[in-house]
Amino acid sequence: MPTSFAPLKNDTFLRALMRQPTEYTPLWLMRQAGRYLPEYCATRARAGSFLGLAKNPDYATEVTLQPLDRYALDAAILFSDILTVPDAMGLGLYFADGEGPKFERPLRDEKAVMALRAPDLGSLQYVFDAVTQIRTELNGRVPLIGFSGSPWTLACYMVEGGGSDDFRSVKTMLYNRPDLMHHILRTNASAVADYLNAQIDAGAQAVMIFDTWGGALADGAYQQFSLDYMRDVVGRLQRDKDGVRIPCIVFTKGGGLWLEQIADIGADAVGLDWTVNLAQARARVGDRVALQGNLDPVILFANPDQIRSEVAKVLESFGAPQAGAGHVFNLGHGISQFTPPEAVSVLVDAVHEISRNMRG
Repeated sequence: MPTSFAPLKNDTFLRALMRQPTEYTPLWLMRQAGRYLPEYCATRARAGSFLGLAKNPDYATEVTLQPLDRYALDAAILFSDILTVPDAMGLGLYFADGEGPKFERPLRDEKAVMALRAPDLGSLQYVFDAVTQIRTELNGRVPLIGFSGSPWTLACYMVEGGGSDDFRSVKTMLYNRPDLMHHILRTNASAVADYLNAQIDAGAQAVMIFDTWGGALADGAYQQFSLDYMRDVVGRLQRDKDGVRIPCIVFTKGGGLWLEQIADIGADAVGLDWTVNLAQARARVGDRVALQGNLDPVILFANPDQIRSEVAKVLESFGAPQAGAGHVFNLGHGISQFTPPEAVSVLVDAVHEISRNMRG
């Protein structure tokens, strides 16, 4: 592993996360390396499968850099999957055609749950190798974001055995056997913290926790079964690497109701979905955290003028930049695979141009 990397040429994203002044509003896109890009589809075809792509550092590096070569984005995000951790726990991850991720051995009974252990990080070395390779090949162009699913979101897949419309199995366990659910979540929290710290050691310059399914929980259950475990993870993270701050972002989809509580768990920034008013969010969190978000991804199917108009609305909603406030422009969730690539060009150019003009 290299002991040093090229100096960072564009640190706008990191400065925004740390609520420092920036010349413009930086942006990156959740799922920015993905199926909407023809070059990604070509690489995936060469890899033979999604897991073949994600588990090969050369392919993962290639697809991570593809959107950076096409668009003037302000950060790269590691190409991987949130389910690498439970896969390393021995649950047997596979991808069924047209059905998304599934596990061969979901956690459906007490014996399976109590046998669960945090994975040996050596089984995830392909992820850390990819982080180091991507960081090296970026050559200081922009920062690299590492990431993980939240303990609760990982547990949803681990108990359901895949995606779910109603989370019936995992929520039944939560209510009937909270002791089993807490065992899964404690194990996940330890694994996620170790996993993110290993990504930081490998070269990640910021990390993000994706709590995709936190919004499926009732008030009260969210705090106990999702938020408390994200707080635990954030508290275990290295926040300084070789004298450089490593910012942390947390994102609960559907979490706008709990924004103040999310802002209090110790992260540097909170991601917002498109249901949250940015001006109100900024007033609610004050100077505790930066905010990330929150354009509706479907806006990218509109015409260019409408895209620019909606970008302006998001930027104006956050308001004029000032000391102690930070905004990273992003979508409110991942970009759709059907998005026209040219629409992303309109988006990126509009964010940079309009936000520069707002700074006078």
